[in-house]
Amino acid sequence: MHGGGLPASRIIALMNQKGGVGKTTTAVNLAAGIALQGRRCLLIDLDPQAHATLHLGVQPDGERPTIYDLLLEPRLPIEETVVAARPNLDLIPAETNLAGVETELAGAPDRLTRLRSAVERAADPWEFILIDCPPSLGLLTLNGLAVAREVFIPMQAQFLALHGVGKLMETVAMVGRQVNPRLAVTGVVLCVHDSTTTHAREVVDDLDAFFEQSRQSEVAWRSARVYRPAIRRNIKLAECPSFGKTIFEYAPWCPGGIDYRKLSEVIVSEWDTLRARRAGPESDPAATPPPPTPKVVTTPAARTNPAPSA
Repeated sequence: MHGGGLPASRIIALMNQKGGVGKTTTAVNLAAGIALQGRRCLLIDLDPQAHATLHLGVQPDGERPTIYDLLLEPRLPIEETVVAARPNLDLIPAETNLAGVETELAGAPDRLTRLRSAVERAADPWEFILIDCPPSLGLLTLNGLAVAREVFIPMQAQFLALHGVGKLMETVAMVGRQVNPRLAVTGVVLCVHDSTTTHAREVVDDLDAFFEQSRQSEVAWRSARVYRPAIRRNIKLAECPSFGKTIFEYAPWCPGGIDYRKLSEVIVSEWDTLRARRAGPESDPAATPPPPTPKVVTTPAARTNPAPSA
């Protein structure tokens, strides 16, 4: 699909095994923000709840194929499942039948790479592909991780969420070793953020320090960082899905709209910088296989809550 050098597409899986952290809101509004910059973007809804699909105001009609059909039918062209949701923003919608795909593909030897194969067959690759994974590590999420080069982890700046992120990164490393050696954790997107609380600031400081300490470690998150800006707590972000609108259509200058606009600009800018260098795989943290993860790793939770002395 990509040939030599940098990949043709920046493929990002957004995942968190905890629900309600802003994952789908981030997937939809980052994709929309990228599209507003004139970049061709594909959003893949891998969640049987189909929240990303509904967020964009798309209602599967039972006639056009969805991600469900794409996973079940290996020869189905990906273009037949695509809905032009907005200018420069395409969507592969989900449907509730997707919940049964794990059972239906149980005996398929290529069940973990169906999505990757479909993306690789695309006649005209998108520049950006964002994948909204379900909040569980099942077949659907594994298909997303098999095709992605990067993982974004949307989370709230809370201690228990910090503990979960540590476990999640170890899971991504495991998947990378077994399914997709090019997979890397690129960073954390802070959602529903309140920078005025001491607790939130401490959690963010812990994440920053943890990622900085990982720079020289042989782990899949050694190039990760906390993305800025954080997405501020904002009721408009909760309201816009009920109207089938992105935040840029519903309340573009609310705090959440401003934050997602700036963050999408960061995502595009760093991709442009990376492509302009043309320096080879070593400049792309997601383009080369991460070294084997050590058996003993330090997670942000372990640093925040150290074991008591004997």
